[in-house]
Amino acid sequence: MDTAAKKSVLRMFSYGLFAVTARRGDEVSAMTVNWITQASFEPPMLALAVEQDSHSRKVIEAGGMFAVNVYESGQRELAGQLGKTWGKHPAKFNEVPQRASPGGIPLLEAALGWVECRVVSSVPAGDHVLFVAEVVEAGVNREGTPLTLKETGFRYFG
Repeated sequence: MDTAAKKSVLRMFSYGLFAVTARRGDEVSAMTVNWITQASFEPPMLALAVEQDSHSRKVIEAGGMFAVNVYESGQRELAGQLGKTWGKHPAKFNEVPQRASPGGIPLLEAALGWVECRVVSSVPAGDHVLFVAEVVEAGVNREGTPLTLKETGFRYFG
């Protein structure tokens, strides 16, 4: 495979950026993700890819639920903060204003909107785990333009 061509083409893919939050007992996690997509209309379902060695993956698996919070354009700093690894920055989510979803999952008050999801299956996918989850609740905080990977200049592919 032409590695340079692969990177060039994968960098043409359009991605949004989102904060995925989860809870396992008293432990909460938050991470910035871009590998997420709708997977079904009825029932409404999402597919989310999470790195296998991610702390959040363990919290999602143990809790069986997560929330997807939609970043607003201009929230690059917040996306970068929550994109830091938990191992080096375990307190990265402590000062972020949040409230609980109906299922008790942390929600970012700064997000445009959110969906709460219940995991229905998972499968290993290379160096990631692919979660398929049903949307069980949703909320809109305000209107706005979602943040994109291109806007931030972050690179997470290739």
